[in-house]
Amino acid sequence: MKIINTDNIDKQKHINHIKINKKGVVHMKEEISKIKKESLEEIAKCSNMQELNECKVKYLGKKGALTVVLRGMGALSPEERPIIGSLVNEVRDELNKAFDEKQKELEKEELLKKLQTENIDVTEPSKKIDLGSIHPITQIIDEVSEIFLGMGYEIADGPEVEKSIYNFDKLNTPPDHPARDIQDTFYITDDILLRSQTSPVQARVMENKKPPIKIICPGAVYRSDSIDSTHSPVFHQVEGLVVDKNISMTDLKGTLEMFAKKCLGKDTKLRFRPHHFPFTEPSAEVDVSCFVCGGKGCRVCKNEGWIELLGCRNGSSKCFKKL
Repeated sequence: MKIINTDNIDKQKHINHIKINKKGVVHMKEEISKIKKESLEEIAKCSNMQELNECKVKYLGKKGALTVVLRGMGALSPEERPIIGSLVNEVRDELNKAFDEKQKELEKEELLKKLQTENIDVTEPSKKIDLGSIHPITQIIDEVSEIFLGMGYEIADGPEVEKSIYNFDKLNTPPDHPARDIQDTFYITDDILLRSQTSPVQARVMENKKPPIKIICPGAVYRSDSIDSTHSPVFHQVEGLVVDKNISMTDLKGTLEMFAKKCLGKDTKLRFRPHHFPFTEPSAEVDVSCFVCGGKGCRVCKNEGWIELLGCRNGSSKCFKKL
């Protein structure tokens, strides 16, 4: 996952290893095929875990060859990006499988060598094993980011200690809006606060970059809420923004359906309910079919078959005028 600071969002121009020419999709398909062939050959030649790990970083790491291809998708047309994104995901899955199989093979060989050369004292106390794993929130943010990267989006980031003008004014939130109250927002000074949403990132991006814009903004947000089963003063959001010509609710609906099926399973269904969000129209709440009962009704979905997932909307022209 590539994190792009909004202060440098226009600097991502030249990508090492990949040069997109007029051939577009054809050229990138050839590059992806070449990467796949070379990586599988190198995996087969790895004789130890160090070589295997280096090979994995080379092709699947943050600066790996396959990640570079994703970054180069900005030069493609909107119709071409999903084609290349899907192909990259297929190759990534195949390479991950190949790395896992090779790792098991090397571990088995290493174990056999130890059994043949080492004498084991079964009475000796065992070593303490330190357990650990990636935090679930980090896991889901990485997964969501990978899905949207595959659809041609960029990852935008911004400050968590934010100016009120970005958190409210530039988002068309009037001075008397309840969200501005100290009961709802953590203020540091009259003009500085802990951001209550990741929307300020969108405002900063639109200030520094001309359309077309296609970003998601994952990150922590802060609100003055009491802790219970559904509320916390600190939680995480992932907001998305697309600014371009001829963009409509149809594009929004199609994007969310693709995301839901990739993230929650191909059988996932979406339900769009009209909803009022101030200063935007049209707006909707989006529910997904319950992942436990499949929509039949259970304790998790309160026997409704649906779970509320997110809100979506068309942006207001008033917001653009404030930027």
